[in-house]
Amino acid sequence: MFFKQALDKQLDTWIADLREHANLPVKLRLWNGSEYPLGSFDTPNVTLTVREAGALPLLLTPSLDNLGEAYVQEKIDLDGKLTDIIDVGYRFSAAAKRRAGGALAKVAHHFTHTKQDDKNAIQYHYDVSNEFYSQWLDPNMVYSCAYFEHGNEDLATAQLKKIDHILTKIRVQPGQTLLDIGCGWGALVLRAAQKFGARCVGITLSQNQFDLATARVRAAGLSDRIEIRLQDYRDITGTFDRITSVGMFEHVGKKNLAGYFGRMCELLADNGVAMNHGITVPDPSDATMDGSQFMGRYVFPQGELPHIGLVLKTMQEGGLEAFDVELLRRHYAQTLRHWADNFEAHSGAIREMVGEKKFRIWRVYLAGCAHAFDTDQMSIYQVVCHKAGNPSSAIPWSRRYIYDHPIGQKD
Repeated sequence: MFFKQALDKQLDTWIADLREHANLPVKLRLWNGSEYPLGSFDTPNVTLTVREAGALPLLLTPSLDNLGEAYVQEKIDLDGKLTDIIDVGYRFSAAAKRRAGGALAKVAHHFTHTKQDDKNAIQYHYDVSNEFYSQWLDPNMVYSCAYFEHGNEDLATAQLKKIDHILTKIRVQPGQTLLDIGCGWGALVLRAAQKFGARCVGITLSQNQFDLATARVRAAGLSDRIEIRLQDYRDITGTFDRITSVGMFEHVGKKNLAGYFGRMCELLADNGVAMNHGITVPDPSDATMDGSQFMGRYVFPQGELPHIGLVLKTMQEGGLEAFDVELLRRHYAQTLRHWADNFEAHSGAIREMVGEKKFRIWRVYLAGCAHAFDTDQMSIYQVVCHKAGNPSSAIPWSRRYIYDHPIGQKD
């Protein structure tokens, strides 16, 4: 009885605090039928249903990690438009930080990033099933930030423009060799061979990606120009004129970045060009961002996001000179909105395909990331580089060469 009274008092205090300081468009519904408005809105956008008393401690300290955990474990339900639900989640978290004096407890992560650990992490994330990803990605199944040249492109067009933007940036020429580290389902190497005339090697640690990419290469009649390998980047040998890495270095580990870029440098021809396209965080202090525990547990095991400053520092330590850096945060927010909308549009089929828990994980992950990129809590950069020590003549005078050619044209 004493515990119940104490919890009821804590709940009353929490509700009063939210009403005064946050004024959320939320109706709170408890397992016993009791309802409480958390703001002054006549028609709240979101209904938060607490399905059991055991969920209250998670709710009373509502970090993004706690809210995500409660939602995935079906201890709470959230009803309303997905964008409104995610916005409310971030506002809950902000209110918790304010009550905690500006910060919530942070957890240090210690990842080993052995070859086996990295392979397990990649396969956990990417081997859900090819059919699952096909429900919400574009037809080419490009699982990385698209490029919206004008802002009004559909997702398929923007993804094609992204690939052409990359290949134009690194000045791919017919007959050159190209290595794509983390090739996904093969869209970039297929385009590089078909439009730019490159001879390509694509590597992945995902069995599902390897199988489908190999089948796509064979179907396109390009087996003589493209090789797909199930291989770790640390095991590659040879020399390549061009190297791309799109949405892969997030799995490398911050302590391993210098070695990763050093390996890229070893594989790159002396006059070659490479590009790294990857997610970063805006906080240079290396603080763990809110929601990272949820992401690590359910979405990206062993995933680590560096600041762009660390990327450039470790790239130089690895022997590479960056000469073009482009921020694509707005583009990724738009990409994720498309993915989240597609996910919602196919929610029935996806829920049946993967089950309720995994459905909830991916639903909150996609929409939450769209919000994070939109509000500068996550970011993304393309960095073009070559081996350090090259003469200045190896650097283009301007970026005009990127834009003098139509982007994303279908040849």
